[in-house]
Amino acid sequence: MRHTFKTMLLCCIATMMMVGCAPRKSYVYLNDLEMGELYPIEQKHDPVIHRDDRLSITVSSKNPELAVPFNIQGGAYSIGEDGRVASTGPATQEKGYRVDIEGCIDFPMLGRIQVEGLTINEVTEVIKNKIIEGGYINNPLVMVDIMNFKYTVLGAIGGNGVHTADGDRVTLLEAIANAGGLAANAALDRIAVIRETGETRQIVYHDIRSKDIFDSPCFYLQQNDIVYVEPKYKKADTEETIFKYFNLFVSTVTSSISLYFLINSLMGLR
Repeated sequence: MRHTFKTMLLCCIATMMMVGCAPRKSYVYLNDLEMGELYPIEQKHDPVIHRDDRLSITVSSKNPELAVPFNIQGGAYSIGEDGRVASTGPATQEKGYRVDIEGCIDFPMLGRIQVEGLTINEVTEVIKNKIIEGGYINNPLVMVDIMNFKYTVLGAIGGNGVHTADGDRVTLLEAIANAGGLAANAALDRIAVIRETGETRQIVYHDIRSKDIFDSPCFYLQQNDIVYVEPKYKKADTEETIFKYFNLFVSTVTSSISLYFLINSLMGLR
């Protein structure tokens, strides 16, 4: 009897392993790309400024002392007898310039500047031109970066949550990879990017299997974008599938045990 019980237990374990060790589903991304084919790049990455962005802005010059007043946020400066400009207060540039609810920043010497809706290159040119027009520096070098770039990933994907990035260049494919890849029940043609632009919100769907994703206006993510991967089926469908596989498992175990006793019976008749 003990030997029979051990044999039955081994049969059950083997059946469970066959049912539970099904290979994980994998997808083929961009499967319409042809090897060796050259595809033109139609768009270049130039992030757009949004409200609540925090910008890092640095002004440089051949005469460094002339740029000091533009790099002191909330601090103070003084001009010596030799004409040199020096900081006399705490510099807080590392905190950046926050874009307020009206889409503006308060910039030293230049006052309020409207930046919402402009690209980083456009903001750079606006600040540079204002410095030149004001007669402060003839040929300033201005660098603008987004300090708090973030996006959200939700749905049928490895890990839901808010992600941050160093810099401001994140593609849709990178966002999916950073979140652990698509889940087994992901709808490959229903990968959405939800984007706020001014007072409106827009949703754009993508098919991860198509090279057309590279031409999407949402291929490069913008600040506060939401990536949502639709599932193929709802929770109720998932529970029904689990129940179906559970019944299949029970039937398989029962059949295995019955087959075992049938074989033993036939062997006993010999």
